[in-house]
Amino acid sequence: MVILDTLLEERNVTKASERLHIGQSGASAALKRLREHFGDELLVPVGRQMTLTPLAQTLVEPVREALLQVRAALARRPAFDPKTEHRKFVVCASDYVTTVLMAEVIQHIAVQAPQVSVDVRRPPKGFAEVFDRGELDLIVMPEPYLTHFTHPRTPLFRDTHVCLVWTGHASVGESLAFDQYMELGHVVVRLGEDARAVMFEEWFQPRYGRQRRIECSVDNFSTLPLLVVGTRRVATLHRRLAEYAVRHLPLRMLEVPVEVPPLIETMAWPRHLQNDPAHAWLREQVQLVAARLDNRPAPGGASAV
Repeated sequence: MVILDTLLEERNVTKASERLHIGQSGASAALKRLREHFGDELLVPVGRQMTLTPLAQTLVEPVREALLQVRAALARRPAFDPKTEHRKFVVCASDYVTTVLMAEVIQHIAVQAPQVSVDVRRPPKGFAEVFDRGELDLIVMPEPYLTHFTHPRTPLFRDTHVCLVWTGHASVGESLAFDQYMELGHVVVRLGEDARAVMFEEWFQPRYGRQRRIECSVDNFSTLPLLVVGTRRVATLHRRLAEYAVRHLPLRMLEVPVEVPPLIETMAWPRHLQNDPAHAWLREQVQLVAARLDNRPAPGGASAV
């Protein structure tokens, strides 16, 4: 099944053999046995590439799901003790979520489970496929990005948006009017390889029929405030990150002169880890910190949505 899963994913015998370290002849022999078993070619040449037969396409999801369930079962232990657990968790989150949430989560884990490591990464391109392959333990993203996710998830915390301006920007008073907001140059976040993928802009433009004048962009949230200092520009970003910035930089925080819906950050995890004790403990740590951000009682456990 491991070989079948790899062949279905790579759609190339050579690449599958390299990934499995079994040699091309071994992968070819395995494919021959699989073809005999299913009575189907599974992989067929189309031009210079191989493609999946209709039967092979139906096998992709159940084979992967079965392997993930087996791996989860093999990772089980008679009892879970965070003080003695040896495990590495891979968590995907933006630098904003890492700053306001995951940093404190990792502090808790360091105290309660000193032998547990956490690898925090930015959400990759095509994160849903990476998630389905079982390469991630948790992902934290805004709810709209997880609408069609087939894995369990639960809301973590809410945040609103504010504007940041430099304290030396004298032409901006105690508040921003909409026209002044539109006249100012803006510093924005662009995510991914698509130069058009501007956070906030994809919500703003359809509703107000106007584009902000973008004068500077960056591919992360944390350095956004730095690019406002010493300029006549404005940045629109999450309130919690803005509060952190004004404590360390010569910046002022103002209300956004438009009605912006609140941001709901949501945590999702692979369904095959739903009942894993160590993973359930990790989710609980994340939820405990998130509950404090929203000043609400911590939930007893994550529930699937």
